[in-house]
Amino acid sequence: MLSTRGAQASAGAAKETEVWDVLSDLHHPTANPAGFISLGVAENSLMHTTLRDFLHSKPLVDSSAVSLTYGSGPTGSKSVRKALSTFVNAYFKPYAAVHASQIMATNGVSTAIEHCSWVFANSGDGILLGRPYYRAFIPDIGLRPGVKVVGVAFGGADPLGQECVKRYEKAILAEKEKGVKVRALMLCNPHNPLGRCYSKETVIDLMKLCQKYELHFISDEIYALSVWKNTVDKLDTLPTPFTSALSIDTAGIIDPALVHVLWGFSKDFGANGIRLGAIISQNNPDFLRACHTCAIYSSPSSLAENAAVAILSDENFLASYVQMNQERLSSAYAYAVNLLRRYDIEYRPGANSAFFLFVNLGKKYLENRREDTVVDPSKGEVESTVTQFIYDRLMMKKIFLVLGDAVGAEEPGWFRLVFSQDKELVEEGIRRVAEALEE
Repeated sequence: MLSTRGAQASAGAAKETEVWDVLSDLHHPTANPAGFISLGVAENSLMHTTLRDFLHSKPLVDSSAVSLTYGSGPTGSKSVRKALSTFVNAYFKPYAAVHASQIMATNGVSTAIEHCSWVFANSGDGILLGRPYYRAFIPDIGLRPGVKVVGVAFGGADPLGQECVKRYEKAILAEKEKGVKVRALMLCNPHNPLGRCYSKETVIDLMKLCQKYELHFISDEIYALSVWKNTVDKLDTLPTPFTSALSIDTAGIIDPALVHVLWGFSKDFGANGIRLGAIISQNNPDFLRACHTCAIYSSPSSLAENAAVAILSDENFLASYVQMNQERLSSAYAYAVNLLRRYDIEYRPGANSAFFLFVNLGKKYLENRREDTVVDPSKGEVESTVTQFIYDRLMMKKIFLVLGDAVGAEEPGWFRLVFSQDKELVEEGIRRVAEALEE
């Protein structure tokens, strides 16, 4: 017999583990030609060879074999926290220097998010999350801590614009009417899945909102260095540059004890397998002490720590890597956009960060099926099923994308497409998408 929560987890396991089934059956031109092409998982393979070759030249176990012990504890070795603080001070432009004592290392940002949820909110409390969102926020925030994710809808407003602040406040008040206490606001900046950055003004306004209602302001900045030049979209204004929450002088804006930043190796270094994240909280030692009590469950491997120290401590390699990665992401985005245009597939223009294109497959599919009563867009209850209908067709074509329903998209038919893969893979993947929409 399972516990109630265990039974619930088991019942939903098939849906939650589908992505791992895809990853265990990936396409290979000779070994597995009938396998899946994944343009759904948020991975950047553009720099894999560069990082692999660099790490091959580094010993990941020190001569004294300290890496084979518990080291200095589960919150991160002194060396990795020092390397992280130096890195953050160099690249995030903090208003006040970040010290190693203000950082807790974790085995990825997912556990960092879970720590925040567990420490800041009681079971049944809420954490605000703007739509669309990174889908793993839902289990990271809610699965084990029992915290409610309060999805914030924006209608026709820009989810990243200053006008979004009123929608967040409306959500706070609506939850209060229901008896739910909102404890924090979770931001993803740069944004997953929209691939854009919040302006400094919007970040400040959201901080002020958090101060007004005594909410913790949590900024997940895992794509902070994956900001690049958009060379292909014709825009009236330039894309917004990245502003770290750490760079803002909080005086007169928000109690600095309410501000926390998360970052990890997975995205900016194209290394999902190096399980290393960081919680940065400069003015709330009580929060960090609370996290330390359950740090044994999130302790990073010493080998991951040593890899991180090797990368972050080599200033020349680091600077070269970041620049090259940004250039390749810019080129990869342009390449994918031109493919989408070739097949007349709509996407949201203006991205300048992360690995994502938000694409409207529903529109193209319905254009090709004007006489198909099964997906008549004039019927709301049918239109809402279009996303799943298209997703099933994509899976039949062995092409995996993340459907908008899974990321809280407010309109049906939208999907998240990852472009940070080899050109041949992206081209074949988008060809399969177009084929699925036409048949």
